[in-house]
Amino acid sequence: MMRTIPFSKMQGAGNDYVYVDSAFVKDVDYPSLAVRISDRHFGVGSDGLVVITPSDAADFGMRMFNADGSEAGMCGNASRCVGKYLYEKGFTDKTVISLETKSGIKILDLHVEDGEVKSVTVDMGCPSTESADIPVNVPYTRNIPVAVNGTERFFNCVSMGNPHAVTFVSETAGFDVEGEGRYVENLPLFPQRTNVEFVQVLSPEEINMRVWERGSGETLACGTGACASVVAAVLGGRCGRKVRVHLLGGDVDVEWRESDGRVYLTGGAEWVFEGVYFVK
Repeated sequence: MMRTIPFSKMQGAGNDYVYVDSAFVKDVDYPSLAVRISDRHFGVGSDGLVVITPSDAADFGMRMFNADGSEAGMCGNASRCVGKYLYEKGFTDKTVISLETKSGIKILDLHVEDGEVKSVTVDMGCPSTESADIPVNVPYTRNIPVAVNGTERFFNCVSMGNPHAVTFVSETAGFDVEGEGRYVENLPLFPQRTNVEFVQVLSPEEINMRVWERGSGETLACGTGACASVVAAVLGGRCGRKVRVHLLGGDVDVEWRESDGRVYLTGGAEWVFEGVYFVK
């Protein structure tokens, strides 16, 4: 018998996911569903699947699966969309929401005007540059030399609840993100694979970033990647602690506060469409 799953398609800075309520996907294999529903020819088409769940530890919970079915710990762009989803669908009237993720509880601060969530600030927590946290198979995490297609690049590794390898380049436009990103993602250096960010510093307050996401390929945006890039830029003396990050899908603002050591990500969240997905 054909089964139907109601879904919402949403995007944050072009990072698009399919959002479903866990009440409608009971007894469904999430990784398999993520692969099928993310397919841009035979499915809905997305960077992955987000399942909104109840939580005993927070107001709500979120599980996030990449387009290849692998589960990620956290997604900054997706969490902003979850906040908009919950508020505008009437699941909550709170404008500050706690959200349980695989990487811990995150706080969403919804910026609401006339009943519409215009933007969301996510407390992304404290970054880590410890090898074991990322993880990376070397005892240091800054300026790791890697030969990529005959060029030596230096990667700075940061965990934002998931692994990131950040390298600084002179120009992001026209850069071979797929060729270099795919190679670095799968290096034995990264036992759980890694997201790869290519960053061009424009000024102490502004960077361009392109990203190769673990399990999804190049995407138009990555919230945790934007945060990791700013952390790496600050540690390298390239930027200040408040930075606008230009992504292929739009802009986000990242602040790594010195007062509490936490990273805050602010950006928009948009509905794309809603529908029903058929599962045999």
